[in-house]
Amino acid sequence: MTTMLTATRPPINPPSMLRASATVVWRNLIHIKRMPEMLMDVTIQPVMFVLLFAYVFGGSIAVDGSPAGYREWLMAGIMGQTIAFASFIVAVGLTADIDKGIVDRMRSLPINPAAVLVGRSISSLMHSSIGILVMSVTGLFVGWRIRDGLPNAVLAYLLLLMWGFAMIWVGILVGSAMRSVESVNGLMFTTMFPITFLANTFAPTSNMPHWLRVIAEWNPISSLVQAVRQLWGNDLPVPADAQLPMHHPILTTLIWTIGLTVVIAPLAIRAFQRRVQQ
Repeated sequence: MTTMLTATRPPINPPSMLRASATVVWRNLIHIKRMPEMLMDVTIQPVMFVLLFAYVFGGSIAVDGSPAGYREWLMAGIMGQTIAFASFIVAVGLTADIDKGIVDRMRSLPINPAAVLVGRSISSLMHSSIGILVMSVTGLFVGWRIRDGLPNAVLAYLLLLMWGFAMIWVGILVGSAMRSVESVNGLMFTTMFPITFLANTFAPTSNMPHWLRVIAEWNPISSLVQAVRQLWGNDLPVPADAQLPMHHPILTTLIWTIGLTVVIAPLAIRAFQRRVQQ
């Protein structure tokens, strides 16, 4: 009787890649719903950054030529920093899932293993997008405006999301290579903060020493921020002696984004596979 029942049992069809990824995204969103404090880094923190830099540092940093002064010029820099931290979010989340055995449980299911990474990437990008939305609303209250039309505004937001997608692969690589959440925190803090501050995010590069200015203007964060400012109509005139990325920030940002994704994504996938197979 048992043999007959087993023989007539219909085969289990594994879910599609899209459905499995959507399930992982939904799982991560439910996790945020049950632990709303996970949203502090994209709700409370962005508002604090905008207000602190706009009102505390704004009076000390001159940006002559900006239509609305430092507060408007500042917004693209803070958004560029926030979206760069998408790597931080996905690295910590992925490492925690691996340490807790959640990834092993998912891999034991009849689903495409890549769905784990795709779902984590999408949910992390959604997480960072909340921060961009919160900062946009906060910026409107401090005087920031989009001055160059809706199409350019949409393109600027798309560049931010594309950069966030590239940073997510960096986070997957770090999260797969590091052995604990503490090590991820240490590595990301000591790398991402200098990278995001050594740029044109919060102060013009024209006042930096020449050697430091060259480094800052070739920093991919600088081209991203300059591109967003240009598309929103919040940018300053680019000095003639500025480095090449500052003269062509949109094209440079696209090259950086595509290049980082093409190089880092395969490395991240291999690192993840090695980690979960150990």
